[in-house]
Amino acid sequence: MQIQRYVGRISGPLLDRIDIHIDVPAVKFRELAGNTAPDAEDSTAIRQRVIRARQRQRQRFGNEGIFSNAAMTPRLIRTYCRIDTDSEAMLERAMTRLGLSARAYDRILKVSRTIADLADSDEIESDHVSEAVHYRSLDRTYWA
Repeated sequence: MQIQRYVGRISGPLLDRIDIHIDVPAVKFRELAGNTAPDAEDSTAIRQRVIRARQRQRQRFGNEGIFSNAAMTPRLIRTYCRIDTDSEAMLERAMTRLGLSARAYDRILKVSRTIADLADSDEIESDHVSEAVHYRSLDRTYWA
């Protein structure tokens, strides 16, 4: 209830300007004191994926005057964030169900492009779009 009151003070247009917002649950003491999960990706591997994704973005935007997906203009989003018809239909359903704005739509596409880059994918796939929609949890939890 207290979180809802706090988030309720944030206007929808301001929240639209934030690319990713998710709830992060508190970590239990036992998890903090124990070892990491055996199937967890280590920091070195994550760092390498991020470096490759940043290189991919620098190559993509070499002649555009920007260096990251976050800096894409609406024109660049339409050029570099094309999605297939299944992904488009899924995104349309999410937009309608969550009552998301045009600005949120562009943010979802930019985050989808970044997720695809982290997965070393040239194309934005439906899994990437789905994950990006999930990163709009404040829209879903507190505004819908």
